[in-house]
Amino acid sequence: MTGKRGGPDPTSSAIRLIGVEGVPEIRDGDDVASAVFAAQRRMGVPSEDGDIYVVAQKIVSKSEGMRVKLDSFTPSAFSSQLAAHIRKDPREVEVILRESRSIIRARLGILITETRHGLVCANAGVDRSNLPGVGEALLLPRDPDRSAARIRKGIEKLSGRAHAVIISDTFGRPWREGQVDFAIGVSGISCFRDYRRTDDAYGREMKATNIAQVDELAAAAELIMGKARSIPAVLVKGYTFSVGHGSKRLMRRIARDLFR
Repeated sequence: MTGKRGGPDPTSSAIRLIGVEGVPEIRDGDDVASAVFAAQRRMGVPSEDGDIYVVAQKIVSKSEGMRVKLDSFTPSAFSSQLAAHIRKDPREVEVILRESRSIIRARLGILITETRHGLVCANAGVDRSNLPGVGEALLLPRDPDRSAARIRKGIEKLSGRAHAVIISDTFGRPWREGQVDFAIGVSGISCFRDYRRTDDAYGREMKATNIAQVDELAAAAELIMGKARSIPAVLVKGYTFSVGHGSKRLMRRIARDLFR
């Protein structure tokens, strides 16, 4: 798990993705690690060193009390003006702006912002779907990397094995239609599989290829999770990786951003 044997390429030719079913509805203060691991045990799925847990952002945010009521926010004059421009609930716009460092784009009913974490995404990650209450919204975790580390340590304590945790959320993409899941919190796995300064199959040195493996794993896990299947976590088995912590290196600096 911790070594790059024979270069950056994976050493296995197959991986398994197992949806963790039976996780109860997560509420404020619940222990995500315990809930996920207990559901895994009920399924009879063993823990092994190197297992990767991809956990949906929603249950992490719910456990951390990030659910808010829109009526508790009073829109500013700017929020109200912007909401009228993009035809959006001014209370929601107020929440989005409070969660943002800056506005990147505002059109087609969507605000693209840079969140206080440094993520660039629609509506600062503020989400109103899959919530039981009317007029509620769910915010991103305050520190997704810290959340991932806490869940990883909790599962490792319960299992006695070494694991990695990725917290995933669904984002749009600037050049393509449709959405995919990305990693917003990472613990126990390096963000990248770096091919730079290694040779390709014909002996030529690669200079730019640096695969964001945690994003690929998050996207693969979403194929199992779906959006209404009540599978908030996916266990990935058989994938070799180097240990690392934190997602900050995934965020492109403005100096390297060709579109801002």
